[in-house]
Amino acid sequence: MDWPSIAAAAVTLFFIMDPLGNMPVANAILEHVDSHARAKILAREMLFALVILMVFLWAGTAILSFMQLSQPSLSLAGGVLLFIIALRMIFPSADSDGPEHVDDPFIVPLAMPMVAGPSAIAILLLLSSTQPDRMVEWSIALFIAWAGTAAILTASPYLMRFLGDRGARALGRLMGMLLILLATQMLLNGVAEFVGSLRAG
Repeated sequence: MDWPSIAAAAVTLFFIMDPLGNMPVANAILEHVDSHARAKILAREMLFALVILMVFLWAGTAILSFMQLSQPSLSLAGGVLLFIIALRMIFPSADSDGPEHVDDPFIVPLAMPMVAGPSAIAILLLLSSTQPDRMVEWSIALFIAWAGTAAILTASPYLMRFLGDRGARALGRLMGMLLILLATQMLLNGVAEFVGSLRAG
């Protein structure tokens, strides 16, 4: 087991899932639900998110092969998507502060796209397609990131009382800054792979 690589992948996925930035949204969606029902809903949605992400991780190579997508295109698309998500974390729009009332958020929006979002799926597709021999390690990394996200969202009422809305937003923006660095590196890797493929051809 390459634990440094597992830790790096887990941290990246954790930042992408953005549990600290999603705390205010999750609290607003579930504010009308009592604590017992809230725990059941969150547990259900987190399990849905884990299943969705695991499916994309393990079926990543088959998906890319079926859609005839190349590694450089996935790296570039993932980098662009991650960059956009990071910018939205740093500069949230006004309408992101007031989510619509949902009686029972079944899969949407808590499982998808808040946890199992397009950026997380793109990263998992990239990991599974570039290093398919390390699927167990990537699964461990995904589980660690998911467990941390689930724990924070479950404890979000208490954390929001401690951090406050401003504190949660500040942490979300800090995570957005780190994601911009990761997105830039993904873009550079994609450009390098594309140039290398042109030279090889």
